[in-house]
Amino acid sequence: MPVNLTAPNPQDLHPVAGVQLGTTMAGVRKANRRDLTVVLLAPGSSVAGVFTKNRFCAAPVQICRDHLAAGPAKRAIVINTGNANAGTGDDGLVRARSVCIGLAQALDIAPEEVLPFSTGVIMETLPSERILAGLPAALADAQPDHWADAAAGIMTTDTLPKAASKQVVIGGKTVTVTGISKGAGMIRPNMATMLGFVATDAAIDPALLQPLVTEAANRSFNRITIDGDTSTNDSFLLIATHQAGNPTITALDSADGQALRDAVIAVSQQLAQAIVRDGEGATKFITVRIEGGRTEDECLQAAYAIAHSPLVKTAFFASDPNLGRILAAVGYAGIADLDQTLIDLYLDDVHVVHQGGRRPAYREEDGQRVMKQAEITVRVGLNRGDAVATVWTCDFSHEYVTINADYRS
Repeated sequence: MPVNLTAPNPQDLHPVAGVQLGTTMAGVRKANRRDLTVVLLAPGSSVAGVFTKNRFCAAPVQICRDHLAAGPAKRAIVINTGNANAGTGDDGLVRARSVCIGLAQALDIAPEEVLPFSTGVIMETLPSERILAGLPAALADAQPDHWADAAAGIMTTDTLPKAASKQVVIGGKTVTVTGISKGAGMIRPNMATMLGFVATDAAIDPALLQPLVTEAANRSFNRITIDGDTSTNDSFLLIATHQAGNPTITALDSADGQALRDAVIAVSQQLAQAIVRDGEGATKFITVRIEGGRTEDECLQAAYAIAHSPLVKTAFFASDPNLGRILAAVGYAGIADLDQTLIDLYLDDVHVVHQGGRRPAYREEDGQRVMKQAEITVRVGLNRGDAVATVWTCDFSHEYVTINADYRS
């Protein structure tokens, strides 16, 4: 069961002016499930994105990069689940392009104005014929308030759809930021998550979208891990339709720019944390906070060493305060001149380690009390500077192995 996560209420997801979403059952991998989603963008919309750094990236990732390199103006997104179209060679590129062409013809736009996305099983042929056959039904279903349906339509091993929405006032106008994401396994993003889409109706200089989506990814999807595996299909888009009527934002460090930035990051963090809460087999949501580093990068090194460690994650599943595993992870994180005699370790309010050794007042029953909670904060003080970084992760359970052993069946 997901950790303190429920399905989004469709009424809580504010429509974004200039965005319509439609889904259908195309039979991409399994019958009787919504597996094809289209997102239609009003003329004048702008898009920026970040993608996986996995060199074995999927065909749609390659095409999206090419299409975005041609300029930020885009009109449509097409997403299929059930098939990643990764490890499919030239045939995968041909099939992904054919889907772009088919949707472009239906909308009377150029194929380069379409961005394709796929998620699912790697190294299987994309059934592009089924996707093309399903496009008319997905287009007919497109409505501004179908965010919840779209969130469900892009799921793979997720147990719940993931969506978030926020409104802020900018320049006297209500600006909306709404997004969806999917992911539950193969999550150690090296830019974003498996799939994430955030849209806003804010009027903003299109040149600001790329730095904004990069910062949002680095503050959210690049701070989560479930199993340490970086997907072949990681993609995160930021869409701006420019229809809110606010004065155009021309600088992210302006008051209006900061307001939009904060809203985009807040929605992105909620989506990213939902992925961890729905991690395959997860029973606990764990916040790892490293304080007192010399740089943010070294704080992230230590945080990810803890968050990736199978020994740490299985200890949390067992509610076993075997906390030497955390110290070991900090030690091998790669901080060459780390002084172990300065280290402090806390589990929530329990001070476990002081100056590199077990604190005399620490009692294992106090550690176990925290370890039994559904939500836990691990806080490590390096005491060598002022930098701080936070990563979100989950435990490893028997169910994680079962899900991934049976994934293709």
